[in-house]
Amino acid sequence: MSSALSDRPGPDVHNRILDAAETLVQTRGVAGLTLEAAARLAGVSKGGLLYHFASKEALLDAALKRLSEYFRTEFETCVAAQPEGPGRVARSMIAWAFGEDEMACDERDERAAAVYLAAFHHDPALLDPIRAVYVTLRQAVLADGLPPGAGAAIMAAGDGAFMSRIFQLYAMSPEERRAIAAALSRLLEPLP
Repeated sequence: MSSALSDRPGPDVHNRILDAAETLVQTRGVAGLTLEAAARLAGVSKGGLLYHFASKEALLDAALKRLSEYFRTEFETCVAAQPEGPGRVARSMIAWAFGEDEMACDERDERAAAVYLAAFHHDPALLDPIRAVYVTLRQAVLADGLPPGAGAAIMAAGDGAFMSRIFQLYAMSPEERRAIAAALSRLLEPLP
């Protein structure tokens, strides 16, 4: 494909540039994200990049907003896969953090977390889009029809497992993941 064709405006170019920005931030930090490096990695000219993003800040902001939208839609998909009724949101959090199927946390989630961490060190305000998603998650789990504290405990356990995975603090075996999921699922049972 010629450079002229690859610079043509369109969703593929836009997403390639955002993918490049995420990769650069994940591997080099925010300081390693330059317009030139993002353009080179995306396979577009700097002018092609500037057509989509007027500055490094605009590029970083768009990448973080896209990742936040990814988390939001992933959460909604996880919830939709659970049976209706009390604990539906909490069950989706258990499936995401401790599951082993297509609903479980994956490499894209890890990549997003690395980008958020790097962005936080650059400017904490850049995390406002994911903070808004987390407000929604927390409101949903608190209104999930569970005894006080149960949903929040499940959310905190999932966040902790995710952070241990991101920072490579420890790796859980599949047996540990299943045992923790079972223990957390007992919080979903009605009180006697």
